[in-house]
Amino acid sequence: MDQISQLDANIGGLFGKLQGWINGFITLIPNLIAASIVLLIGWGISWLVMWSIRKTLRKRGRPALANVGGSLIGWGILILTFLLAMTIVLPSLKPGDMLAGLGIGSVAIGFAFKDILQNILSGVLILLHRPFKVGDQIEAAGYEGTVEDIQTRATTIRTYDNCRVVIPNSDVYTAALVVNTAYDKRRSQYDVGIGYADDWDEARDAILTSISGLEGVEADPAPEVLPWGIDASQLTVRIRWWTQPQRSSVVHTHARVIRAVSNALDEAAIDMPYPTNVMLFHDQTEETDGKRGNQREGWPAGKNPPRSRREVDDEARAAREKNREKMAEAEKEQADQKPARDE
Repeated sequence: MDQISQLDANIGGLFGKLQGWINGFITLIPNLIAASIVLLIGWGISWLVMWSIRKTLRKRGRPALANVGGSLIGWGILILTFLLAMTIVLPSLKPGDMLAGLGIGSVAIGFAFKDILQNILSGVLILLHRPFKVGDQIEAAGYEGTVEDIQTRATTIRTYDNCRVVIPNSDVYTAALVVNTAYDKRRSQYDVGIGYADDWDEARDAILTSISGLEGVEADPAPEVLPWGIDASQLTVRIRWWTQPQRSSVVHTHARVIRAVSNALDEAAIDMPYPTNVMLFHDQTEETDGKRGNQREGWPAGKNPPRSRREVDDEARAAREKNREKMAEAEKEQADQKPARDE
């Protein structure tokens, strides 16, 4: 009997809790309806704000910023609307407490997703400051190509060999960046060597005539040919010219300039020497070998060529033989004179 009474008490308590929940839900229905209305209004406002921002920025030529900026502001409005709806559903929940909890959660999320948030912030700064835009040709993080898209996390470029490279925005924003199409013209240069016997002015006139008016070479600023160096085996001239900034224009114009300059110098009979090396050898059979002050390093012998070691050795050997012969004769004479003195 005790067990049955205890079971009835537990079931009664369970039904009491369920009844309390149902009553509490019924009590919250007006708040839920009000919160739903607030959410709908907030969603409508966020959509209207996003549409207005995107339309305005697209008219001003900022399509990438339009998408990102509209999304960020729209989501911000939705979050604030959600917090407001929560305070309507739960009147005991204070907005200050929710904001404090949201701040602590944001710090935790920031540490956990530091790299992602850094890329997002860099993407927003890139879109605001606009150091480059979609369609520009840039060099970033060791890659070079045309910008296809600027997102909040990464920038996508298409390389000249038709590969897609996705670069994190933090790398693009914090490292050095080269925008090749930032200006309407771009300068190229190339060094050419002419012979020492050729004339600077003649070479310059021939080169300028060949590249002036060439397809792709800009007339203003005009091309230049400058004396640039007196090098080991050539006189160096530097050719500088301007083209359109796009990679295709730079490359094809560079090829046309090299071909035109080569043909022009050939027609003008101007030498384009190749590197020349002079190698000097000294004769190790000469008597001066090993004597740094007298040793001949491969240059012509001149009027008094040094003798070979063999000749020197032969002369020394002949001199020694002659001395021995003289000594033998002297000894013989002394031997012949000794008997005469004895007599």
